[in-house]
Amino acid sequence: MLPMTVKEIETAVGGVWWNPTENAPTVSAVCTDSRNLTPGCLFVPWKGENFDGHDFIEKALESGAAGTLCARLPADIRPDKFYIKVDDTRLALKALASAYRDRFSIPFIQITGSVGKTTTKEMIATVLSAGLNVLKTPENFNNDIGTPLTLFQLTPEHQVAVIETGMNHFGEIHYLGEMVRPDIAVISNVGDAHIEFLGSREGILKAKSEIFDFLKPGGVAILNGDDALLDTLELPFTTLRCGQSEHCGVRVTDLSDHGLDGITCRVTTKKDTYDLTIHAPGQHLVYCASMAVAIAEKLGLSHEQIVSGVASFEGVGNRMEIVRLPGQRIILNDCYNANPQSVAAGLEVLAKSTGRYKLAILGDMGELGEHGEAAHYNTGALAAMLGIDMVIAIGQKAEKIAEGALASGGSAIHFPDKASAEEEVLRQFGPDTSILVKASHFSMHFETIVNFLKEQDYQD
Repeated sequence: MLPMTVKEIETAVGGVWWNPTENAPTVSAVCTDSRNLTPGCLFVPWKGENFDGHDFIEKALESGAAGTLCARLPADIRPDKFYIKVDDTRLALKALASAYRDRFSIPFIQITGSVGKTTTKEMIATVLSAGLNVLKTPENFNNDIGTPLTLFQLTPEHQVAVIETGMNHFGEIHYLGEMVRPDIAVISNVGDAHIEFLGSREGILKAKSEIFDFLKPGGVAILNGDDALLDTLELPFTTLRCGQSEHCGVRVTDLSDHGLDGITCRVTTKKDTYDLTIHAPGQHLVYCASMAVAIAEKLGLSHEQIVSGVASFEGVGNRMEIVRLPGQRIILNDCYNANPQSVAAGLEVLAKSTGRYKLAILGDMGELGEHGEAAHYNTGALAAMLGIDMVIAIGQKAEKIAEGALASGGSAIHFPDKASAEEEVLRQFGPDTSILVKASHFSMHFETIVNFLKEQDYQD
């Protein structure tokens, strides 16, 4: 982060510097967690449902923060620290990040979507890195805290910013977009994720389309051209649709699926044709790759840089990560999150894997509302239809997955929790077995299953 004076911060957030002094330090970092501070940072206390960061202001200052934004001043004001009083620290952080973003005239790319936002972000950033210095959203820092903290990482060395933005309610993408103000806006797809809060896929489309609220004049919209709902959008921007359909301006053809070894395809634009190799499994990656091609062309990368950039993509942790274990055992670790579309994609990869025995460990999918029972049941039915040998369904909602698999002629066992399933999972995970591990992350934490399997001493 480039240094900001206390006066610049006060002006940006519309606050009141409570104890102004002539020798106040400049700030080169912003922190929201008193347990993990950068010395000399600005501490911004966050108020959640069960905590209030204002209670930790003194601890943050004692630990090295130079000063704080606060909606509630502490009882004791330290003369060696600065305090800027604001009405709302969340809005103040947004205003500060927006002002900091204004210092940079580089292209900003904002990404949202129901499925694969992080993978799309990683693919785009990887390809652009073949020719440019890229700032990208770290991990999944895609909310009202993560987005501003990402923007504060901008430095003069960066030539492009790739910012992932998530949401689960109306207004959230609008809120984040007001900080990012993109030159290029990307929607990966419209699925069922968060449908519990948004009512319908049409509601999800409306919420995702808030990404265009702050797209700059002359900006570019990049859309999944095979998504029926996205195809209904008529936008006052240059729009590039990426996909396999004939109407796509960035079109994918000659797709070959090589299972766990990845995929190859050809992407054709108005300007050029690219023969691409993606060293990660899953046909859905052609959408990420074609979007990356469109953006890289727009930003002036060469043919060779684009091809090599796609080839260097390695995927993202806990998102279809391939773990190879003794006895030709393979774990498809896709446990970061789950919704009906992403689980279907994972099952298709599992079905094409080389393992003699194919096992799916599937858990609850969250935020599906009244659609939940049918979505879980249909997921089990799909597993059976794809020829998955066994489904182990874990969790209260996942009982419907087992029912769907059994009703469709497949094999399935249901367990109420991970602990009760461990013995059966280990028994099923024999030699030459491919296993998919997938569930909603925050409610199920299936990474513990992956770790359990990795820790075993396999003696075949």
